[in-house]
Amino acid sequence: MKPNETGFILQTPMQFGLYLRSLRRTRGLTQRELGLRIGVTGARISEIENDSGGVGLTQILKILHILKARVVIQIQDEKPAHHLRKHTMPAGEW
Repeated sequence: MKPNETGFILQTPMQFGLYLRSLRRTRGLTQRELGLRIGVTGARISEIENDSGGVGLTQILKILHILKARVVIQIQDEKPAHHLRKHTMPAGEW
């Protein structure tokens, strides 16, 4: 992440709705204005902010694009890092 970027870890649909509302307000947009930009009503934006479990990935990506935000998928390794070192290939075995 760049120094001027902020990140949030989202683990539930409700967290996404709260983050979306906060970000929309920070960007100075009403629900209606955001809705117009992605082709839905302000009421739909309200629904997404209050129960984002029913929103599709396409709408999420459109909304985040307008709000100048992005999705980052971070993989959590289930095994300790030292375990991975045991199975690395020596140079030249590619």
